[in-house]
Amino acid sequence: MLEYCPQLTENNSMNRSARFFKRIMDIAAVLLVSPLVILITAAVALIIRITSGPGVIFSQQRAGKNLQPFVLYKFRTMKTEVDPFGPSPKTGTDPRLTRLGRALRSSSLDELPQLWNVLKGDMSLVGPRPLYVAQAQQWNPRQQLRLLVKPGLTGLAQISGRGSLTIEEKLELDVKYVENQSLLFDAKIILLTLFAFLRPKDIYEKKFSENQDTWKPTE
Repeated sequence: MLEYCPQLTENNSMNRSARFFKRIMDIAAVLLVSPLVILITAAVALIIRITSGPGVIFSQQRAGKNLQPFVLYKFRTMKTEVDPFGPSPKTGTDPRLTRLGRALRSSSLDELPQLWNVLKGDMSLVGPRPLYVAQAQQWNPRQQLRLLVKPGLTGLAQISGRGSLTIEEKLELDVKYVENQSLLFDAKIILLTLFAFLRPKDIYEKKFSENQDTWKPTE
């Protein structure tokens, strides 16, 4: 079990009023785009159901702020008969993926159901991507600083390379976000995310650069 660092009990990089407005902005943004999101979500869910059977939504426990676990939602991108937690080639040719699932991951549309996580307050629009509680056991004290804030739908690491970065590089970018977060920084990340959305992306992230046997990406 992770020995939780004392410095993770308080987020000093953004004051209480800024965090309040960040939450208001999250809710307002989700409600603003909800008509379009509902249409896209319904269409994607119907296509998944028709092409690969039941089980449209994939849910999984992730580590939230202060290491508090929560259930994260995604569109299912793998075939129903495969083990989503089994070994994978860690490339876009992963045979466990459906054809639609590969396209959803490449476009990040598989993450759309996480807008519900944002509305619930489990996540924010901007923040470090939510990883597994077990993965947090591998982090050093500096890397654990990413747990000071709510995980996000997008973040500094996602606009800086996503799958082309090692896990260590992404964790460092997450910490830099925590150290420099502000409402203006969030707005910049959201804007750059819209541009990044139009570019093709690697769907699997690299392993730790120092320990090639540590990381195992899953659904």
